[in-house]
Amino acid sequence: MLKQGLELKQTQKLSPLQIQTIKLIEMPVMELEQRIRKEIEENPVLDEDVSSESEDGEAPREVSLSEYKDDDPIPSYRLRADNYSKDERPQYNTFSVKESFTQSLLEQLGYRNLTEHQYSVAAFIVGSLDDDGYLRRSIDSIVDDISFRANIETTEEEVLQMLKVIQEFEPAGVGARDLRECLLLQIRHCKKTPDVERAVKILTHYFNEFTGKHFHKIMTRMNITEDELKAAMAKILKLNPSPGGQIDDSYTDQAQQIVPDFILDYTDGDLRLSMPRFALPELKVNRKYADILMDAAHSSDRAQKEAAAFVKKKLDSAKWFVEAIRQRHNTLMTTMQAIVDYQREYFVDGDETNLKPMVLKDIAEVTGFDISTISRVVNSKYIETHFGIYSLKYFFSEGLENQEGEEVSTRELKKALLECVENEDKHKPLTDDELVDQMTLKGYKVARRTIAKYRDQLNIPKARLRKEL
Repeated sequence: MLKQGLELKQTQKLSPLQIQTIKLIEMPVMELEQRIRKEIEENPVLDEDVSSESEDGEAPREVSLSEYKDDDPIPSYRLRADNYSKDERPQYNTFSVKESFTQSLLEQLGYRNLTEHQYSVAAFIVGSLDDDGYLRRSIDSIVDDISFRANIETTEEEVLQMLKVIQEFEPAGVGARDLRECLLLQIRHCKKTPDVERAVKILTHYFNEFTGKHFHKIMTRMNITEDELKAAMAKILKLNPSPGGQIDDSYTDQAQQIVPDFILDYTDGDLRLSMPRFALPELKVNRKYADILMDAAHSSDRAQKEAAAFVKKKLDSAKWFVEAIRQRHNTLMTTMQAIVDYQREYFVDGDETNLKPMVLKDIAEVTGFDISTISRVVNSKYIETHFGIYSLKYFFSEGLENQEGEEVSTRELKKALLECVENEDKHKPLTDDELVDQMTLKGYKVARRTIAKYRDQLNIPKARLRKEL
């Protein structure tokens, strides 16, 4: 049996301006600049403002969005967002970009006396390396991939041959298939001494015992003293387990330079927040389209009216775009100022222990924005302070109570835990239960499972694996 009835539902429909603003808020500064350029390219009504006269000597007829009303038959104003200046684009503060890891290896490959075929195989291997310099794919899968993706016939023997060539490159250890091979590739570059030879033997024959910290087994099987083992281990511990990290690969096809969205200055006890101005072009309405609007105002011709309607539609789009940029600016400034005010004590000197517990909800309540808006502001944004450049996400963390009932951030707890581990007796490392006792002495109420969780997050091994001779 079918039933019919009415049901009232309350739904919210976002306006084009709201949708535009939400998208722009998510963008970091360099991506926003690209978006502005794209708007100029795609909206034929808009031109960049170039201070020049037309061929007939007349200044271009300009239309300004700030004076434009929907019912104006002939808008007459200049388009410019009020919160940006006409000044030339200032220099960005960015992280330095060095030669990329892949570029370095390909350059070294170019110095080898290889056939074109061999070079192609080796270059494919280089492209298959992970960011840390390891080759974690099987040789047979690389053979298949070269065949299907690059249309190059090769064999496992040839791939292994080219891999050995790459393993001779700098940084030492590159092209290794596991940690053991990585360390062996590096230590074989060292001058041959008794300590180095023992280190090679440990890595070759007793690697599992070494990583498991079974030191007495190694001494017994190698018939060496504790001092000899310590000296060999010292050689191993100086090696780099992540050779790819020696070269800055911050500039790749997948990564962009980091440009701070905010700058925080600290002068005479005063924290001043600003957003670096970027190249927001000064825009105007193209003279040709301004003429269409002018002519349509004094004409009854249908074609001209339709053309004017098209121009008006594009003007609306431009108006929404510039207003969305203004709202983005205000939203970002309001949110970041709230974060600075909330964490003022921390921003004065950058001391992590002064970083208070703070979640998105805290800033949402201060600003009146939705939590989703705060999340969009925080995502992919950076601030330059007098003590470094930080992601906005860095300042958010949950909290626990200390013994006085005061709330402290998880970052402060992790720092205290790290200090306990750094100051422990490495011959008798602290167990998780003992770390709980140490944290209690420092005034922090932390459960054993919390210690274990934070230890894992800090990449601190269990007590047995921290033991030293």
